[in-house]
Amino acid sequence: MADRDFLTIDDFDTEDKTVLVRVDLNSPMDPEGNILDDMRIRSHVATIKELKNAKVVLLAHQSRAGKNDFTTMSPHASKMSKYLGQEIKYIDDIFGTHARQKISSMEKGDVALLENVRFYSEESLERPVSEHEKTHLVRKLAPLFDIYLNDAFSVSHRSHLSIMGFTNVLPSGAGRIMEKEVTSLDLGKSGGGRPSIFVLGGAKVDDSMKVIEHVLSNNDVDRVLVTGLVGNVMLAASGVDIGEENMKFIEKQGYTDQIDRAKTLLDKFNDKIGIPQDLALNDNGKRIEVGVNELATMNHPVNDIGLETIVSYSKEIENSKTVVLNGPAGVSENEEFALGTREIIKAAAKASYSIVGGGHISAEVLNMGVEDSFYHLSTAGGACIDYLAGEKLPGVEILKEVK
Repeated sequence: MADRDFLTIDDFDTEDKTVLVRVDLNSPMDPEGNILDDMRIRSHVATIKELKNAKVVLLAHQSRAGKNDFTTMSPHASKMSKYLGQEIKYIDDIFGTHARQKISSMEKGDVALLENVRFYSEESLERPVSEHEKTHLVRKLAPLFDIYLNDAFSVSHRSHLSIMGFTNVLPSGAGRIMEKEVTSLDLGKSGGGRPSIFVLGGAKVDDSMKVIEHVLSNNDVDRVLVTGLVGNVMLAASGVDIGEENMKFIEKQGYTDQIDRAKTLLDKFNDKIGIPQDLALNDNGKRIEVGVNELATMNHPVNDIGLETIVSYSKEIENSKTVVLNGPAGVSENEEFALGTREIIKAAAKASYSIVGGGHISAEVLNMGVEDSFYHLSTAGGACIDYLAGEKLPGVEILKEVK
């Protein structure tokens, strides 16, 4: 870790200091307001425990305006209290008199969680740091704190107020999640040992194409294996007739233009991109496996990779030193079509160094109970794929600038 280019908890004396920590507690919730998956909440416990000699105030969001789950942080405080083993004081205010008085009266070892920062309309505006610094939120809160830590990697692809606004006015660094995300993904791209392999699936085709382009152009990885909708687009680009229904789905998702992009990548990196040999179709809920050349005659939706592909992909994955998984291989929430995703996860768990990039596939790793076999499970979706695609994340870059 000696070569990191931003400050972390290790670089600050936090004894009896008041520390503002931007965390990401954004969680799926049911209509009654119950948290359905608390992975992100649990992930920040390590950072908070390391600050036990300080007064810690957490700044977080839940959903966004207009969504049904755009709600208060009260349930998040309860969940976090359970995992931390101490009460987290929920403050139903962000920077008003009530919040400031509560912060000022905190004692060493106390932890408080402020109200949903997106209740403040200026939070979600993407603006330069100089603009963020002028906001009421920064002007009112900054004088109460000694240190600012960004532990919200998964929000750091946005130049939002709570990510950027405090970095120039307070000594600033990264929390443990931010630190681990950046260093793990850097290792996944180029430092975890060769051969290295990326397995890209899911439905975000344009994002995956960006990643393929970046990692293969820079020789960061030896092979990229594609599954899911990404696999279908690659198959279409390679000249396979994937059937009218599957082409219509690509069109409906707005990814028709990605077929030409995929053709260019296949022409340039053909020997480095693995595409499915067979697929599992959904015939009224029944799994039917067919070779890619039979797709045109069947006209059922592709819901998973087939057994031949599972076996060949699994061998490649197991024989790799570094594996990065992003996106499921199919409709993994349906038991009938979860096989590809699960077998790929099992194979990756045997690799020397494996990381999982956010979203559905992280949830599947947790469902299978094999998270301890992975070096790192990313808590991020969009930020993770942007980072793997070589994009500079505003929240990470600003920490490097203020070092």
